[in-house]
Amino acid sequence: MNAPTQLAHLTPEIKQRPAPAALIDALKNRFDTQFSEAMAVREQHGRDESAFTTVPPPAGVVFAESTQDVQDAVRLCAAHKTPVIPYGVGSSLEGHLLAVQGGISLDVSRMNQVLSVNAEDLTVTVQPGVTRKQLNDEIKSTGLFFPIDPGADASLGGMAATRASGTNAVRYGTMRENVLALQVVTARGEAIRTGTRARKSSAGYDLTRLFVGSEGTLGVITEITLRLYPLPEAVSAAICSFPSIADAVDTVIQTIQIGVPIARVELIDANSVRAVNAHSKLSLREEPMLLMEFHGSPASVKEQAETVQEIARDHHGADFEWADTPEERTRLWTARHNAYFAAVQSRPGCRCITTDTCVPISRLADALLDTVREADESGIPYFLVGHVGDGNFHMGYLIDPDDPDERARAEQLNHQVVARALALGGTCTGEHGVGLHKIGFLVDEAGADAVAMMRTIKQALDPDDIMNPGKVFSAQD
Repeated sequence: MNAPTQLAHLTPEIKQRPAPAALIDALKNRFDTQFSEAMAVREQHGRDESAFTTVPPPAGVVFAESTQDVQDAVRLCAAHKTPVIPYGVGSSLEGHLLAVQGGISLDVSRMNQVLSVNAEDLTVTVQPGVTRKQLNDEIKSTGLFFPIDPGADASLGGMAATRASGTNAVRYGTMRENVLALQVVTARGEAIRTGTRARKSSAGYDLTRLFVGSEGTLGVITEITLRLYPLPEAVSAAICSFPSIADAVDTVIQTIQIGVPIARVELIDANSVRAVNAHSKLSLREEPMLLMEFHGSPASVKEQAETVQEIARDHHGADFEWADTPEERTRLWTARHNAYFAAVQSRPGCRCITTDTCVPISRLADALLDTVREADESGIPYFLVGHVGDGNFHMGYLIDPDDPDERARAEQLNHQVVARALALGGTCTGEHGVGLHKIGFLVDEAGADAVAMMRTIKQALDPDDIMNPGKVFSAQD
């Protein structure tokens, strides 16, 4: 495989492109207090939740407040052929926002306005710094909601850039299906629009889909038009414990294959449950567990729940525990969303090397069981969570950052997880994106010719390679 497995992959060779003094002066003149060279600010914008620790911070940070600000910042950087790295809330897991070639971090978190809500058309247009929780808080009076929920309260610009999905994807799809239109600032500083509020179009190339998932390497997203959905008439959540991961996974596979329109189905392993109990002061049974949610009319929710309960019983599932009130459901899902932080706290001082893959639902058991066996044999503390309704799962390896052997073993485990997913007809990443960590895996998955085509697109749209360089694929020598 092309993906590296050695420790050197966590300390990539840095080929810095220093920001010239003339650019720094120009940014100061244009942005005044919206530009910072303070080391604390630069360091904040030079790290994310990934395991990369040795990349220098950006040379400066621009806090954009409008599309015009983004255009002006990109034009100034383009004039000096200096990298631009878009930044949302810093929750990425694969090194997306690290300044591996130096340059300027372009923070769009202040672009946080909901621009228009078209409730009759079930659409909304937002700036990229709006977070998913903020959006749902602002539109709740309309009886609509935005369902894509990756766990972290990520910015919608970042979610579009990484083609995020999350817990509701099994029913509502991913960002790919829910972004209708974009405004994007290109590498030349031009603001272009892709798509419309119409639900379909046959007009020209699908540029919206090109930018969704491009990880900031083709342009900076400054507006997003999204699909909304009516709040379901009835919602019910349940948890069910199983004696083994195999039993839990078999329950999910059968549920999906017979067509139950379940809204959420999450797997957390016993390690995750144990960490969540300690972190959130819960008393969940410390066994593999499915968290499920059903949406629809009261009658359809009841029918779905009864069907899944019968399937779970056939696979040795313990009796369902129901959460019907919003407060109870929030408590359960908050615990699930905090699983990452709960796991990290379970080993003080650790770093977490995470990976995610997605496989066809019929191969989920094969992928998961071998992955768990390898993790157990390694001796490295780990946790497993999964949006298993669509075959997507996440492994987190909790390593001592000062122990090179643990780092190397965790990277080897990551390599094996992804190699297995590809062999089973899956993908190297279901929702985290490629970033720095999975560049070699993209070649294994898509093939050298397809990656060469991606490079051709990148070169055509960004000939000076200033848009988040060093991500998705390595520079061609």
